[in-house]
Amino acid sequence: PDPAAKALASTRSDIGGVLVPSVTNSVFMDTMRGIYEVSEASDFRIQIANSRYSQAEEERLLRVFLSQRPAGLIVTGIDQSAASAALLRSASCPIVQITEVGPAPFDMMVGFSHSQAARAAAEHLVAAGYRRIGFLGARRDERSTRRLSGFRAGLEAHGLYDAHRVLFSDQPSSVPLGSAQLVDLLARDQRADAVLCNNDDLALGVLVECQRRGLDIPEGFGICGFNDIATMAAAYPTITSVRTPRREIGRQAMAMILARLSDLDPGPTRRDLGFELIPRDSTRRGGAKVRAIGSRSGG
Repeated sequence: PDPAAKALASTRSDIGGVLVPSVTNSVFMDTMRGIYEVSEASDFRIQIANSRYSQAEEERLLRVFLSQRPAGLIVTGIDQSAASAALLRSASCPIVQITEVGPAPFDMMVGFSHSQAARAAAEHLVAAGYRRIGFLGARRDERSTRRLSGFRAGLEAHGLYDAHRVLFSDQPSSVPLGSAQLVDLLARDQRADAVLCNNDDLALGVLVECQRRGLDIPEGFGICGFNDIATMAAAYPTITSVRTPRREIGRQAMAMILARLSDLDPGPTRRDLGFELIPRDSTRRGGAKVRAIGSRSGG
């Protein structure tokens, strides 16, 4: 059957549109895996669009998707431009915003609080005995900015925040960037004793640079990543990280759309799946065992 004619006859196509800011970042690949795990049992086809962290491109892609009369849309984040927000409010299909939670979803939402997760990581570093803690960030998008705000709040509560130890790059995240940022941090403050990295690629780069310099991990320097990709548990020493529910976000987002299309109750339309801080050797000073920290709230 001709897809365009079918969509015209039924007022919608069998396309489920997914709009993400990157198709190479492993974080979004995990979310896509969850989406496909649920969609494969349905009659809907998934089409992926990459906004490349551009609001203008996101708006353009939304117009393309909506012109195809999609069965549903999954859109990353809560910081759409005014034009994109207007498009989503006027859309006639189910919409799920993913990876974050905010007060006013366009339709449905599933994610977690980036600021709370980063604050928990900062407080973990303080509890482990670190005092001159830096923040390394890449790709300054809204989620990264919220992580920085949570980090700042966590350290300010203990009188330990210093903006001089915050380094943010507009470059994409990478292991070499993490190494270079640690060099810059230690040039600013040679007594810096720990970092929270905006993601795990940077944390791996910090680990490499610490080993190059002969820094003792974790006694002399602590490292915490964000997202907890598999490499964190395989590195030597293993690296503490914030585990985020990337795959489950994808699964629940797709299930919510399919429920709505079947005229079923999708359940809570605003879902905070929380996070879990996984302590490992990179912050375990003196061999001390530090408990995992988790957060989850209902819809």
